[in-house]
Amino acid sequence: MSKPQTIDAYLAEFAGPGRQLLDELCALARDEAPEATEAIKWGNPAWVHPSGTILFVVSGHAKHANVTFTPSTRLAFAAELADFDTGKGSVKIPYGQSPPGDLLRRMIDYRVREHEVDGVGWM
Repeated sequence: MSKPQTIDAYLAEFAGPGRQLLDELCALARDEAPEATEAIKWGNPAWVHPSGTILFVVSGHAKHANVTFTPSTRLAFAAELADFDTGKGSVKIPYGQSPPGDLLRRMIDYRVREHEVDGVGWM
């Protein structure tokens, strides 16, 4: 089975609540990071700054989606993410749950700013 080459092809692999959540996350990413280029990185949808640095990645799994930022972005929002399962830079959102839109928008803005102002690259 070949890996998807576009975000649309990636999304086509999902159905039901998984597809709905991934569509919402991608729409939010497009709205909040309009200058970023969409690409497939490590087999997943990624938003890439015009400088070429990855800003964040969205990925679908069996029962949840992840939005993965840098560890520093995730850490900056640790208190607000207390009710979510998180990883080094990731936030797990179960299928069937609405994404925390306001929080993710602020995390995307933070990530763009930390790259543009502080020069923070990808992991």
